[in-house]
Amino acid sequence: MGCRLLLPAGDNPLRVVAGGRLGDARDYHRHRYKQGIPEGVQDLPPGVALPLESNLAYMNGISFTKGCYIGQELTARTHHMGVIRKRLLPIQFSTSLPSESIPEGAEILTESGKSAGKFRAGDGELGIALLRLANVNEPLYLNVPDGKVKLTATIPEWWPKTASK
Repeated sequence: MGCRLLLPAGDNPLRVVAGGRLGDARDYHRHRYKQGIPEGVQDLPPGVALPLESNLAYMNGISFTKGCYIGQELTARTHHMGVIRKRLLPIQFSTSLPSESIPEGAEILTESGKSAGKFRAGDGELGIALLRLANVNEPLYLNVPDGKVKLTATIPEWWPKTASK
């Protein structure tokens, strides 16, 4: 997924990471969109985002042995049942879109007009969306003020191989 470094002030991070390059905040967000990594309340809306749908178990962000945290029963039951119908996935639009042109939580639709999920965040042609896994390989669209924009979703390479089935 990449790496983050905490270094002393003035230290050059490129001396630590071979083949690395120094980027800015936009580069960081575009990288995490490509990887399907959520961050903050826009990607993980409080009271709406579920930890398993947000792939937090894949990132060791959920403990199934520790007790007493909010949502523990639902998270544990869903994990042990093994059925997660929606997940946060990286998406790519067929054209670059200004992020302010997409309303928060905009609905993503299948070709037949059926709801496939919700847009969470993006920049240009990249973004992340909560999508029904059953619709991932179908043509998907997002309604924007100028019409429909086609998008494709992908399963991140870093996911466990058994998860993409």
